[in-house]
Amino acid sequence: MENHATFNILMLPWLAHGHVSPFLELAKKLTTKDFNIYLCSTPAILNSIRSKIGEKFSQSIQLVELHLPTLPNLPPHYHTTNGLPPHLMVTLKEAFDMASPNFFNILKSLKPDLLIYDVLQPWAPEAASAFNIPVVAFIACSATISAVMFHFIKYPGIKFPYDSTIFYRDYESHFAKNLLERNEDTNRVVQCIKRSSKILLIKSFKEIEDKYSDYLSCLSGKKVVTVGPLVQDPILDNEDSETMEWLNKKEKCSTVFVSFGSEYFLSKEDMEEIAHGLELSNRVRERGKVVKGWAPQAKILNHASIGGFVSHCGWSSVLEGMKFGLPIIAMPMHLDQPVNARLLEEVGTGVEVVRNSTRKLHREKIAEIINKVVKETSGEAVRKKARYFREKIELRGEEDIDEVVMELVHLCVMKNKKNGLH
Repeated sequence: MENHATFNILMLPWLAHGHVSPFLELAKKLTTKDFNIYLCSTPAILNSIRSKIGEKFSQSIQLVELHLPTLPNLPPHYHTTNGLPPHLMVTLKEAFDMASPNFFNILKSLKPDLLIYDVLQPWAPEAASAFNIPVVAFIACSATISAVMFHFIKYPGIKFPYDSTIFYRDYESHFAKNLLERNEDTNRVVQCIKRSSKILLIKSFKEIEDKYSDYLSCLSGKKVVTVGPLVQDPILDNEDSETMEWLNKKEKCSTVFVSFGSEYFLSKEDMEEIAHGLELSNRVRERGKVVKGWAPQAKILNHASIGGFVSHCGWSSVLEGMKFGLPIIAMPMHLDQPVNARLLEEVGTGVEVVRNSTRKLHREKIAEIINKVVKETSGEAVRKKARYFREKIELRGEEDIDEVVMELVHLCVMKNKKNGLH
């Protein structure tokens, strides 16, 4: 790719780990292509990612503090969704909105060439327009759920064109209602997408979501540009060395990794069914291991002893499983996760543990699917497809990010021409 002048990009993610992490990984990718990045968030968020930047990116990724108003029930350590009591989520969104004047001042001070923003803060692109700064929305969830959501907002009551494979089950109707009907959050998303300059960035790769990316492009009137899976490379230092030493003693593909994300919690009943299901599957011949606190998920998934991934199907976890060639035992919990699980089954890299009509998991079903996916002959097709996508991701290399760079450079150059800069 041809060299270009160094441009400065300001990034503003929503205040959740599942959003901040892909923004940071995208920032790292862009710095290798001669962009300087300002990553803007609250001190609580920035403190949690500072160690992930490291010496390599310390000059090219600068952290910029965005101060939210300190409300009586929302002290600064709650200026993140991590550890936030659920009843304060609305308050956090309100505080984030109230920080828009502070963000305006950051734009005025930094004068970036481009703003990359999340899809929950329509005030961010609006502020950038005051300085003639081009703006690009970055969607950290799947193209599939984005297309489903946009379809039902634009065409309420009309069937989704791919509903034979992508759908919500009856017991998931509450999640569908929150995502697919007009409300404050969906209005924010629509406004953010509308204000994006000609393109949308999305965390995905074409081989798994091509038709859904195309449909999202039709619905939004924007070119959808995939940025790749943006999975953090397994850290090579001694982070949680105790867990890695424990895995080193296990046979190849003999262990399943169970993780349900950092923000939503299983019921006591679900935990018991999963624990018994693991026992019935003979995954715990000896004592299993529970990691309290933060686990190095990418490093664990990349370990040779891991043969399957029991997941809630958060989008980042889905892409991590694919990057490391693991078949996924899908147990979606809420919001977009059921659609992600259906997509996994459609592309052939996962099998879902379907709940009963009252949303209960059953240990026998869990054990049956774990055994099928990890070791039985009947699950070989799933394992083979998982390995196939791992190879696909490796072969794509820089293909996705090079297209992203081309689009962003074009926007920056056009902005400078428009403003009379050379």
